[in-house]
Amino acid sequence: MTSVSTLASPAVTTESGPGERARPRRLPAASGLVHALGLFAAVRLLGVAAVALTAWSSGGRPLALLGGSWDSVWYVGIAADGYGRTVPMPPRSFSDLAFFPLYPGLIRVLTELTPLSGPGAGLLLAWAAAAVAACGIYAVGLRLHGRAVATVLVLLWGLLPHSVVLSMAYTEPVLAALAAWALYALLTDRWLWAGALAALAGLARPNGFAVAAAVVVTAAYEVWRRRGRDVPRRLWAGAALAPAGWTGYVLWVGYRTGDVTGGYFEVQRRWGSRFDFGRGSLEFVRHLLLHGDRFVFPVALALVAAGVLLFLLLAADRAPLPLLVYCGALLLVAVGGSGFFQSKPRFLLPAFPLLLPPAVALVRTARARPWHAALVVAALAGLSFAYGAYLVVHAHKSL
Repeated sequence: MTSVSTLASPAVTTESGPGERARPRRLPAASGLVHALGLFAAVRLLGVAAVALTAWSSGGRPLALLGGSWDSVWYVGIAADGYGRTVPMPPRSFSDLAFFPLYPGLIRVLTELTPLSGPGAGLLLAWAAAAVAACGIYAVGLRLHGRAVATVLVLLWGLLPHSVVLSMAYTEPVLAALAAWALYALLTDRWLWAGALAALAGLARPNGFAVAAAVVVTAAYEVWRRRGRDVPRRLWAGAALAPAGWTGYVLWVGYRTGDVTGGYFEVQRRWGSRFDFGRGSLEFVRHLLLHGDRFVFPVALALVAAGVLLFLLLAADRAPLPLLVYCGALLLVAVGGSGFFQSKPRFLLPAFPLLLPPAVALVRTARARPWHAALVVAALAGLSFAYGAYLVVHAHKSL
């Protein structure tokens, strides 16, 4: 069994030649993690460079765009002043209660402890969370498919068309970090860790409940498999803890708005977001096919469709239950929810297990035809950097 300590341990063996002092030799797992994290950092730095060059050529300020665009403004505002801001724009009304508290809370702590501004603190947290997420993604990939697939999995995640969000003051990196390590905890029977991380994920984003769903459903399956006998108490504790964060915030918003069970969902409805089993999405797709629209919308449609296809491939590969439940819940929100159609690929950004089938295929291609694999990676990089820069600088649509 691969454990977190195995991944992090710097050395457990030594090597030496005649007359030489024994020197430590890093474990292959640790060196593989360093390699994967280095690749991830490299592609994200290149992505930021593409944004910076595009912004400078247009007279913009890269850091201001990365740290103060769209939802980032709301998070920084909550960190500075707490909840209570509402912007009425009939027929909608935008309340900051739609934004979950973990990320702005962390921004507030960092600005209190350091001289960083709100946007600067938000960027630092997002970049750090993206690195932690990459480590967790590598750990999951290593456990399931080995070092090569784990490395490619991290690389593909850093090269998604919407991966520029991982370099912005947004909450997706935080959710991805918590989700990756919660899934790893489930795969290694660490129920309390899985439950605690799922509870934090539920405080990070509305779709953070997907992590709790993975914990609860996996726990239920384990209880059924054991026929209710010899079920460890830590399993029950982890399953009970997992939904606490998401449920607690939703109930708090309901209490604050005077409708305990429905207040949060009314806040989302006034933003134009609601779950209607895909009716709103189908209507928008119909409009898109008949009348066309801005470039970001057909791209969003293609990426969501790709996500559905990848989920089917993941299921066909008989992926572990926690990964299927987690990705299925994220897809359900993206496909079944209406409003902000262009943001749906961002909602799927934390669904990294969807990349396992292409990661396996790319490793096989690299072993048989290295140049073909290199061309695929180069094409993905070009698409990611160009489209990411377009989204941040020129799209003028909320991400």
